[in-house]
Amino acid sequence: MLKKERYTAFIDYFSNHMPVAETELFYENPFQLLIAVVLSAQCTDKRVNMHTPAIFRDFPTPEHLAASNFDELFPYIKSISYPNNKTKHLLGLGKKLVEEFNSEIPSTVEDLIKLPGVGRKTANVITSVVWNQPNMAVDTHVFRVSKRLGLVPQNAKTPLEVEKQLVKHIPKKHIHIAHHWLILHGRYICLARKPKCLECPITHFCRFFEKNKTQIIEQENSSPLSKN
Repeated sequence: MLKKERYTAFIDYFSNHMPVAETELFYENPFQLLIAVVLSAQCTDKRVNMHTPAIFRDFPTPEHLAASNFDELFPYIKSISYPNNKTKHLLGLGKKLVEEFNSEIPSTVEDLIKLPGVGRKTANVITSVVWNQPNMAVDTHVFRVSKRLGLVPQNAKTPLEVEKQLVKHIPKKHIHIAHHWLILHGRYICLARKPKCLECPITHFCRFFEKNKTQIIEQENSSPLSKN
């Protein structure tokens, strides 16, 4: 199957079967989303969602973060991965928003990456989720799934290389939602260690399944569970 055909099949399937796809992070405004995405680096959305309600309640604005300190904020974040760095990032982020952006969340990737703790991936998430901008955030799920499906070359070694390929081939109007399609598929079906290929509804255009179909079926048939 040609790459163009894979992209067409990808867009057609998810447009019809997952027309609404959103982040699983809890938030009510762009400021809350920014906090949640910064905290979600190297951490699950589920764990972040356990702790953000208290943060949103007690630090509802950039001014509240800017006026806080490490000892005050750290207890809210200590159960999330890399709590020391993330506490410092949020404190710096709050101050930067107040001092340079009039407490408003920047609407461009270029401005967002000026904030502490905000890299290109986080900036792409914010701009695509809040403003539906055609930006593709590449996390581990997007990186893995896009390569397995054959949407990007196997020799794409960095998130930026994958991002450029996806943005090049996915129609602009679909890019912001395609980010969620890839993430959700990777989170629940195309798992890193043991993808659920025989449950997957899109194996008909998946490069990984095409190459490994025989082995996948043999492994499933030899599984103790398959004999019960």
